[in-house]
Amino acid sequence: MNRLSVLVIVLLSISILGKSQGIPGTLIGQDSTNKVITTAVPFLTITPDSRAAGMGDVGVATSADANSAYWNSGKLAFIENGYGVSASYTPWLGKIINDMSVFYLTGFYKIGREQTVAASMKYFDLGEIQFKDVNNNDLGRFNPREFAFDVTYSRMLTEQLAIGGALRYIHSNLTGALTTGNIDARPGNSVAVDFGIYYTKPLVSNNSILSLGAAITNLGAKISYSDANNRDFIPTNLRMGAAYKIEVDPKNSFTFGLDLNKLMVPSPPRTASEPLLSGIVGSFTDATGGFNEEIKEFTVSIGTEYWYNKTFAGRLGYFNEAKAKGNRKYFTAGVGFRSPNEKFGIDLAYLVPVNKQENALAETLRISLLLNFESKEKENDSVTD
Repeated sequence: MNRLSVLVIVLLSISILGKSQGIPGTLIGQDSTNKVITTAVPFLTITPDSRAAGMGDVGVATSADANSAYWNSGKLAFIENGYGVSASYTPWLGKIINDMSVFYLTGFYKIGREQTVAASMKYFDLGEIQFKDVNNNDLGRFNPREFAFDVTYSRMLTEQLAIGGALRYIHSNLTGALTTGNIDARPGNSVAVDFGIYYTKPLVSNNSILSLGAAITNLGAKISYSDANNRDFIPTNLRMGAAYKIEVDPKNSFTFGLDLNKLMVPSPPRTASEPLLSGIVGSFTDATGGFNEEIKEFTVSIGTEYWYNKTFAGRLGYFNEAKAKGNRKYFTAGVGFRSPNEKFGIDLAYLVPVNKQENALAETLRISLLLNFESKEKENDSVTD
């Protein structure tokens, strides 16, 4: 692996992995007991909105909102408002870095009762970095930045079932015009698609709603920061889950959610040189530890959401990742507010790591603002035609 690849991996790794809990005082990349799956542009997997973040990163099957395009494009068809926007901001790894942040902006428009389109942008500012070569010579300062822009379409197939898809452009500039040795760095670019399916059915017998969802996100070409011979997988991900909402009475409701996530990229010791298709398909059977290790590559998110009078919300959640695969374990909490007409909303989320030692993800705070508007539905739209 050339020096540029090493630099890129270091920059990428610090963006999501934080401290390891396996061996105190080590970074995950330095802990040989871990078999962490690494990809380029991991900012794509950072939870952008505060509602899902407050529920332990649960979002594939919860009720539709302005941020649904990130979690499951199939959900958008069931959104109740005519059009709306949401903006979210997260200071990232604030315990160790004071100038890194994630910004997410998304908007949707309901074409008719059964169709919805959306567009969103995710922007990751890694803060200013001082570059040095292997001899500790100054190579200058640079502010790495990454962003992704996508458009989404979602359509109801029946009164309970919808599908959706998204097209995404990804840009990652980690080193600027840095040159080291005979390696010329350059920004990385890629394109990817999402596919999502969502099923929701009211259970009249006990005034509740059962929802199921599944999505494959970031399915796309490898990305390169130097030449065609050095390409890395992007974080293609499979997400599956369920949500159960029950209305205790007209003013009180609870939602319980569960998400399972699996990165569809090669497991260590396989490398980025693996062909794209075989790497994605083989990601379910390539772990050296067999089935037991494959199961550990699934992360688990569980969460609950309480609403009072559709105005005030409280959220709790838990995220779990196997020790050998990164060992991220944390509790989350969040609150939300909606105006009486539900046209304005604000959500906050807070992350508390399980491990007691210093953790880069500790005290992660997210804030999201929402604006929703009504529009006249097209009366001739019908999913049963």
